[in-house]
Amino acid sequence: MTETAPEVLVERRGHALWITLNRPQALNALNHPMAVTIHRAVIDAMGDHEVQHIVIDGAGERAFCAGGDVALLGREGRQNRALWETFFHDEYRMNQAIARCGKPWVALIDGITMGGGVGLSIHGPYSIATERTLFAMPETGIGLIPDVGGTHALAKLPGEIGTWLALTGARLKAADLRYCGIASHYVPSAHLPTLCDLLATSHEPLAEVLAAFDEVAGEPSLAAYRDAIDYHFGHDRMEDIMASLDAGDDWAQEQAATIRRMSPISCKLSLAGLRAARGVEIEDALINEYRMVCEIRNGHDFFEGIRAQLIDKDRNPKWQPATLEAISDDDVARHFEVPETGDLTFE
Repeated sequence: MTETAPEVLVERRGHALWITLNRPQALNALNHPMAVTIHRAVIDAMGDHEVQHIVIDGAGERAFCAGGDVALLGREGRQNRALWETFFHDEYRMNQAIARCGKPWVALIDGITMGGGVGLSIHGPYSIATERTLFAMPETGIGLIPDVGGTHALAKLPGEIGTWLALTGARLKAADLRYCGIASHYVPSAHLPTLCDLLATSHEPLAEVLAAFDEVAGEPSLAAYRDAIDYHFGHDRMEDIMASLDAGDDWAQEQAATIRRMSPISCKLSLAGLRAARGVEIEDALINEYRMVCEIRNGHDFFEGIRAQLIDKDRNPKWQPATLEAISDDDVARHFEVPETGDLTFE
């Protein structure tokens, strides 16, 4: 019998700790054991003076990490509260450890980078995009929110780019990722092997090594829509954002049409989470996200979204409530209350 390969590979390469997501057949989707392994590796590296920086990448050529293992949560999370809460609790603790580890974090986001993959890459100082990178936070399309510290990270992007990304699930490639600061560098994938060798062995400063490989990713398409994004998505109520988009040009109305396909409650929660994350520490944002996802489990839309997108694949979710207007401020506020089983902690 052949031994099953570990889903996360952790090894020392020179003065780098190297973490590789090793589920290429599942687009390196992050499950609970993987999150625990990564968290432990980060904690260990914090106390290892020989580790100068931490590098994370994904096996295969298709994805860095396509997200969390939401299919399992969709199948079993309703009946198994412990499964649900433990997954998010431990994943968010991992996200916080990445943000606070004190060692330079280098994420090679070569390929699909969505959801949980964003949480593995966006909280460190260095995120390296390639021509194969495809970035998105598509959670409103499955009845969830941009979590894994996503509310904190998106809220810090220039203007209202983060709000637009959260509500529409828009997909960005390298030039736009560089434009809005999500990617710190652009390196063609053909140059990654050489870069990786130097990340492990070079005695030059890390910033200089990365700068030597950085290239121009092309012209960002996002720049043309920046003023419109800031104008339409600057409101603090979903109804006002939609009214602004509906009264706008063809591009604005396309955004409105996209949002109307998303879960209304997810859109309201995502906007509330982003606004609450302004100017706070990542721990505060993660606690709010944890409170929201715990209450989302008691609702309808996540399980319906997973059914429509991943199980039956009819791409036709029936959201409940079906409209923004049917969701009160109290409905939103309930998602920010402390769960019965307790809050997220970072001891």
